[in-house]
Amino acid sequence: MLKISELSAKVGLSAHTLRFYEKNGLVNASVRSESGYRYYNDADVKRVEFVKSARNIGFSLDDISTLLSIRVDKQSHSCQEVTDITQNKLDEVNSKIAELQSMQKILQILLDSCCGGPENAIHCSIMEALEDHEIQSPHEGVS
Repeated sequence: MLKISELSAKVGLSAHTLRFYEKNGLVNASVRSESGYRYYNDADVKRVEFVKSARNIGFSLDDISTLLSIRVDKQSHSCQEVTDITQNKLDEVNSKIAELQSMQKILQILLDSCCGGPENAIHCSIMEALEDHEIQSPHEGVS
């Protein structure tokens, strides 16, 4: 049995994060002492590591909650359910990548249009483009 500080050190998450996960129903201590200390067993450690892995690749707390329910009762669930959750996350990531690429292009155009010299910024093309609202938001046109 591990205390929260020991679990924290073992899995590389802060005690604060572990308490946050507990508050959101993703992690629970197997045992609580009379004085309120949380104690975690090997199954709890594996659950925390699962949650950490899922968070590291971007799954939301709701996604992780669903994945945890599938994890504890694999017989009652299909791979399709897991695939759907994963596909939705991939679609979100691809959308964010497209948005970032659009931002990158706009920033590069701005940089290419500016001399970047030591003179004052009275006629700076970047400032003018920002002030004149000439820049289309990366959100526009991205669905």
